[in-house]
Amino acid sequence: MGLPLVLPALATLLCAVAAAASEARGARSCAETRQVLAGRGFSLGSVPPSLISGEHLRICPQDYTCCASQTEERLSQQSQGDLQGLVGDAAAFLLSTLSSRQRRFHDFFRELLAGAERSLQIMFTRSYGRLYAQHARLFQGLFVELRRHLQGARPGLDEALSDFWARLLERMVPLLNPQYSFPEGYLDCVGRQADTLRAFGDSPRQLQVQVTRAFLAARALVRGLATGRDVVAQAVQLSPSGECRRAHMRLAYCPLCRGTPALKPCNSFCLNVMKGCLASTTEMDPEWERFLDALTQLAERLGGPFNFELAADSIGVKISEAIMHLQEHAVQTSAKVFQSCGSPRPAPARSRRAPREEAKRHFRPYLPEEKPTTAAGTNLDRLVLDVKGKLRLMRRFWVMLPHALCSDEKVAADVTSEESCWNGQARGRYLPEVTGDGLVNQINNPEVEVDISRPDLPTRQHIQALRSATSRLVGASNGQDLDFQDTDEDGSSGSGAGYNEDRPGGGTVLVGSHPPPDVRGGPRRERPGKGSSFRQNQSGGQLSSGARPSPDPTAVCVPTTVLAVLLLSLLGGW
Repeated sequence: MGLPLVLPALATLLCAVAAAASEARGARSCAETRQVLAGRGFSLGSVPPSLISGEHLRICPQDYTCCASQTEERLSQQSQGDLQGLVGDAAAFLLSTLSSRQRRFHDFFRELLAGAERSLQIMFTRSYGRLYAQHARLFQGLFVELRRHLQGARPGLDEALSDFWARLLERMVPLLNPQYSFPEGYLDCVGRQADTLRAFGDSPRQLQVQVTRAFLAARALVRGLATGRDVVAQAVQLSPSGECRRAHMRLAYCPLCRGTPALKPCNSFCLNVMKGCLASTTEMDPEWERFLDALTQLAERLGGPFNFELAADSIGVKISEAIMHLQEHAVQTSAKVFQSCGSPRPAPARSRRAPREEAKRHFRPYLPEEKPTTAAGTNLDRLVLDVKGKLRLMRRFWVMLPHALCSDEKVAADVTSEESCWNGQARGRYLPEVTGDGLVNQINNPEVEVDISRPDLPTRQHIQALRSATSRLVGASNGQDLDFQDTDEDGSSGSGAGYNEDRPGGGTVLVGSHPPPDVRGGPRRERPGKGSSFRQNQSGGQLSSGARPSPDPTAVCVPTTVLAVLLLSLLGGW
C-alpha cells in the first residue's frame, strides 16, 4: 500500500522540476526582446537568440543580456526622444488650452471692435445721414487706431483720441457756423483748442478712461496667454544631461536588454529618475504660479471694471453724447473759439446757408434687440469663466510633472507592485528613498547626479519670460501699460501679420500697419504746441480766402485782454 501513495507525490515532484527547468530555459531566451527590437526597426543579426554575458555593457547591469554594445547605444539615443515625448504629451493640455484660449479671446475682441464700428456707422448714418457719410473717414481712422493699439502696434491711445476730438471739432465748428469762412490755418487753431475749450463736455475723458483700461487689459491678456503658450512649448524641448540619459535608459530599456521587456520599473525608481532629469524644469513652478495668478486676476478685471464689451459699446454712445453736448452749447463754444482764434471771415453771400438739418439731429442709441453679436457666438462672461477654470487645472504643473509621468501605467509599475518591478538591477523592491520635490532636494538623488547650484540656462530664460509677463499682467490689472510692446512675443504683429477688416469705403485695412490716408481722414497736419493763437495777417487782420497760412511754431499765447483790444481796434477800423 505504500507504493500507490508514493507514486502521486513523485509525479508532482517531477512536474515541478520540469516546470522549473522550462522556466529557466525561458528566462535565458531573448525571443521577446528580439520581437520588440524588430518592431523598433533593429536588425536581428546583432541580437542573440539567448542571454549572453553583459561585460560589454556601459549603462545596463553587466549580467546576462540580450543587447550588444550597438544595441545599447541605439536604445540610449531612443531613450532621450522617449523622455521628450513623455514630457510633451504631459504638457499637451497646457499647450492646446493656452493656444485655443488665446485665439478665442483674440478673435472675440476683434469681433467686438468690428461690431462697435458697424453699429456706429449704422446709427450715425441713420441719425446724420449724408453729413456722416462726408466725414466717415474720420471715424474709420479712429477704429483703425483702436485696432492697432489692441494688437500692440501703437503704445497708447491718448494721442489717437486727442487727435480724433481735435479733428472732429475742426469739422463741427464750420457746420455750426455756416455764415463764416474757415480757412485751414484757422481750423488748425480750433483743433489746438479742443482740450482747453472742453467743447465736448466730459465725454472725451470718460471714453479715454474706459477704452484705455479695457483695451490695455484685453491686449495684455491675449499676449499673456501667448507668452504662457510659448514658454511651455520651449520648456518641453528638453536637452537631458548625460546623467539623465543614462538614468532613463536604465529605467526604460534595461529590462528589455535583460530579456524581460514586460517588466515595468518600480514607481519609486521612476520618481527618482524623473525628479533628477526634471530638477531644473520644476524650478519654474513658483513663477508659473504667480503668472497664473496674474492671468486670473486680469481675466476677472476684464469681466468687471475693465469690461471690454462695455468699452466697445460705449465708443459710439460717448461720441454721440459729445456731439450733442457741442450742439447744445454751440453758441458758447463758438464764442470761445472766436475769442481764442480771432473772428472768422464772413462767408460770401452766395454760399451762406442755414445749418443743415443733419447737424441738428441727435444720435439714437440702438435698442437691445439691435445689439450686434460676435461671430464667436459667446460673451465675455462665459469666456472669463472658462479660462479661469482652465487656469486652475494648470496649477503646480511643473513641480508635479515627475509624479504625473510615473503615474502612467505605460511608464512605471503601480505602487502596489513594489515587489515585482524593475529596480534598476533586477526584479524586486526598490530600496532607496524617494527624494523631495525641487532642485535643492536632488542633492542626494541616488539615480541622477544634479548640479543644484541653480537652474540651467534655458530654465532661467523661461523664468525670466514668465516674470516679465507677470509684471505686465499685474500692471494692466492696475491700469498701467508697462511697455507691452514685444511684437515678437506671440508673432501676432509685424510684417505680414494682422487682421483684414472690411471698411465701408471698400478694400481692407491691415491692422498693425499704417492705414492709408483715405482711411485715417487724410494726412495729419502739423500743429504747433497747444496754446498758440491764430495769427492774423498784417493787412487788415483778415486771412484771404486763397491763402493757406502755416502756423508759426515760434508763436506764443496772446493774453485774452490783449487779444480783445486788438479785436476791438480792428472792428473799429472797418
